[in-house]
Amino acid sequence: MSGFALSAETRVFRLGRVFPLESGAVLDDLVLAYRTWGRLNAAADNAVVVCHALTGSADADRWWAPLFGAGRALDPERDFIVCANVLGGCYGSTGPTTCDADGRRLGTRFPPVTIRDQVQAQIALVDALGIRGIRLVIGGSMGGLQALEWPLLDRRVAAVATIAASGRHSAWCIGWSEAQRHAIAADPRFRGGEYPADAHPDAGLAVARAIAMLTYRTARSLDARFGRHSGDAVFGERATRPGAPAVANWLSHHGESLVARFDALSYWRLLDAMDSHDLGRGRGSYREVARRIQQPVLVVSIPTDTLYVAAEQIELAEVLPDAELVELDSEHGHDGFLIDAERLEPIVRAFRSGREVARAA
Repeated sequence: MSGFALSAETRVFRLGRVFPLESGAVLDDLVLAYRTWGRLNAAADNAVVVCHALTGSADADRWWAPLFGAGRALDPERDFIVCANVLGGCYGSTGPTTCDADGRRLGTRFPPVTIRDQVQAQIALVDALGIRGIRLVIGGSMGGLQALEWPLLDRRVAAVATIAASGRHSAWCIGWSEAQRHAIAADPRFRGGEYPADAHPDAGLAVARAIAMLTYRTARSLDARFGRHSGDAVFGERATRPGAPAVANWLSHHGESLVARFDALSYWRLLDAMDSHDLGRGRGSYREVARRIQQPVLVVSIPTDTLYVAAEQIELAEVLPDAELVELDSEHGHDGFLIDAERLEPIVRAFRSGREVARAA
């Protein structure tokens, strides 16, 4: 289990047997922290699987609140919604923060995992919940990578929505991941790929988060919010670096916030998982494998996204047999799928409504 706070509604699934990974390594057991909303219907076919982003948790109704509610894209009165903290995460699922039989954190003994490993773990949870049909798998960023793997690994999936994501991790994305790993490794307490038990990895992880935040936003959004103001003027007593520019204080704040709520080695392993993402890896050519996805797929692109650039979603939509490409208007770049979730909700709702009406007909 994780040492990080879980919401009171969180449940725990334990597989109770060894779990094989793509690398050939095995986990002696698999634990996933998860949450559900709504009820499984008599046919057990009204499930919706929500996949979270890099530092997310199973609390999808908190970080994607505008999508939840009666008559909305994710409706607990209609859907049985499931969201699990990913394998390798630190909010209750098996990962580097998990303790062994002697009470020691696994740390770097926790092996690398892939996006496919994470989806296979979620499939085990779905099996245990008795789900026979999945109406939609949806996710943004890292969650969008997982959503694309689902229909290739599980026949129960009826439709997919992938937001601000791609069918394979680009050299650009991998490069940013590597820069963040370098930041973590540069922490002087990070010796031999591990932190001493009494050390809090604040410096390396905070720098990694600062790097990431700049890839999640745009020059326009940062200029509009901060300009050349000082942190004192914008943040007041909450300024982490008095006298420094506001944007510098903003980056420091995000670094400190992540250190307080996330684990550095989990962060590293999740970066590795994202870099493993390629629908064609080990299966054939990227385009040939993408064409195997026969389910309808909503591909949401954010034109201002400088991490998962729009050209990747355009290419993905072109090769998928049944894709609907929609642009999400946001000045905030990659983080628009969270910041502008109110604009995203009707896009997902319209996609679901159109596909479900067609299926009923």
